[in-house]
Amino acid sequence: MYTTLISADDLASHLNDSGWVILDCRHDLLNPAAGSDAFAAGHIQNAQFANIDTDLSGPKAAVGAAFTGRHPLPERHALIAALRSWGINDDTQVVAYDGQGGMYAARLWWLLRWIGHARVAVLDGGLAAWQAQGLPLVTPVAPRPAGNITEQASLTRTASVQDLVANLGTQALQVLDARAPDRFRGENETIDPVGGHIPGAKSRFFKDNLQPDGRFKPARELEQEFAGLIGKPEAAVMQCGSGVTACHNLLAMEVAGLPGAALYPGSWSEWCADPARPVATGN
Repeated sequence: MYTTLISADDLASHLNDSGWVILDCRHDLLNPAAGSDAFAAGHIQNAQFANIDTDLSGPKAAVGAAFTGRHPLPERHALIAALRSWGINDDTQVVAYDGQGGMYAARLWWLLRWIGHARVAVLDGGLAAWQAQGLPLVTPVAPRPAGNITEQASLTRTASVQDLVANLGTQALQVLDARAPDRFRGENETIDPVGGHIPGAKSRFFKDNLQPDGRFKPARELEQEFAGLIGKPEAAVMQCGSGVTACHNLLAMEVAGLPGAALYPGSWSEWCADPARPVATGN
């Protein structure tokens, strides 16, 4: 059972296993059609496409103080329906990949754990690692029979905006922000209407989890790096712009043997929607 990462070689040896489902999570925040277009141009054999905006997120609320972020969590019943449509059962091994170092595939990894499915892994190094091994891409989409996955006890934790507002006073939680450092500092903000970060948060750019070849760093190295940023993992909260790349830090912590941190799903896009919430800039 693969529960964090899987190598390209290992995935290739299971391509035709009936108990495995492969999901392509490629996406571009500034070009929503990029992922499906890339999938149509070529994908791993037997893979199906999982759309970050529609399959792996719920409908967005109106902009304002009640805004819950650019990628709110999907309703559980809607997520279960999507997973069943891809042929996923309770005993299915799911593998997610993308072309961006796992930044989107990790969202699917976290969502499956959210509904209690542990048999899910991210392709280490993504599509680049697959192609570096000389493994092919195909264009046909293989049909699969519907699955029957059911919701089990969740393997994840979440923190709400109310939790983080309260934390401004208690500082009981350590928030880690997965966005690029310039966005954390409040510079070059091109996605959300306000630049900066949640007061008290620390920066942990998700790309810092990766080696130069796009694969995750060794577990011991990740453990040492996260240990320098947080105390106990269960008192840590991961966030980013909209709750997607924060899952990359959660995956890295799981690889490092540091489970238990929470996800703030609304992340910066929810936080900055209400001008009453304070904003910090700089490091």
